[in-house]
Amino acid sequence: MRPFRLSPAHSLGLPALLVYALVVIFPVIWITYTSLKSDAEIFLAPFALPDPGSLHWENYGRAWTGARFSGYFFNSVLVCGVSLAGILLLSAMAAYALSCFRIRGGRLIFLTFLAGLMIPLQLALVPLFFQMRGLQLLNSRLGLILAYIAWGLPFAIFILSGFFRSLPSSLYEAAIVDGCTEWRAFWHVMLPLARPGLVTVAVFSFLGLWNEYFMAFLFMSGAESEAVRTLPLGLGNISITSQYRSEWGTAFAGLVLVTLPTMAFCLVLQKHLVKGITTGALKG
Repeated sequence: MRPFRLSPAHSLGLPALLVYALVVIFPVIWITYTSLKSDAEIFLAPFALPDPGSLHWENYGRAWTGARFSGYFFNSVLVCGVSLAGILLLSAMAAYALSCFRIRGGRLIFLTFLAGLMIPLQLALVPLFFQMRGLQLLNSRLGLILAYIAWGLPFAIFILSGFFRSLPSSLYEAAIVDGCTEWRAFWHVMLPLARPGLVTVAVFSFLGLWNEYFMAFLFMSGAESEAVRTLPLGLGNISITSQYRSEWGTAFAGLVLVTLPTMAFCLVLQKHLVKGITTGALKG
């Protein structure tokens, strides 16, 4: 077996990738150790490492309890979990029907979903706000969940349609011949085969939902929404408060608390995500 050797192009690209990795990783490291510093240390030496003997772990306690991050965290987990489940279920059923069956007007329906990717979110927020207000869904988790599901469906249907088209139709036909109903053939045969696509959609949708601020701020701007606000809104509240109370250590600790779930989610599904992307590339 011949040893693997880097070509000149790869040799030039490797240092660039290392520099890019450092540029991406350094902000995460900086935010982490800055969250353990006092406000004075942050202002006097923002890039210096904290003193190991005086790490301010109480910043996390103030962020979790004093800044109500425990309640915000629960709201984000609930809203993102239900929204993600709804996106995956509805998009999988829609993509399966539109890609595996000949439906009258199916092409038009698919293009209508794709049109949702072309419309800027800011353009749809004003009519959506009035619609949510008419349905009395403002300042509620249900209203935000429905908005998130509608926002995530076009991308999810676009990705999953390609995966379902790449599956052999003989598997579906064999399941029907063996006595499966349409629902059982979808749920027990076709859906498990599209698992790489589901993981890909889950990761990208979760990242967008967990960090989403604009819609949450617009739909939960009332005073009565304090108990149902999500983590990005809570983090913004800390930042606003920090301008007056100089609690920058608490703000950085809150930022770390917001970042940890996304990092954990991506690390757990990293192998499946790479498999899903490569499978889609090879079959596309």
